[in-house]
Amino acid sequence: MDHSNQRKLLSRKRRAFRVRNKVRGSAEKPRLTVSKTNKHLYAQLVDDEQGISLAGVGTLNHKSVNRKSKQAARAIGKQIGELAKEKNIRTVVFDRGVNKYHGVIAELADGAREAGLQF
Repeated sequence: MDHSNQRKLLSRKRRAFRVRNKVRGSAEKPRLTVSKTNKHLYAQLVDDEQGISLAGVGTLNHKSVNRKSKQAARAIGKQIGELAKEKNIRTVVFDRGVNKYHGVIAELADGAREAGLQF
């Protein structure tokens, strides 16, 4: 691996650490974490105090959408919002990870807000 790739990876790790250092989830207010690959998009609710995932959904195992897109992101956001409602969770802390709050990440957040989550 050359020097420029090492620098990019280090920058990504630092950016993720900076975001996650400020964001902690609990059972009452879990962390809504978003992860993105080239083809798929995933979201899950995490209780950091116990270290468990409360609910998760992604385009890989979603019935109506199977690729990363803005429509898929909104559908994933709505579905994670519905799962949170089932577990009596109304407020979450949004964890965008290393990604900018833009594009599919913003659409996922808007979908979760439409489903009733507050953050």
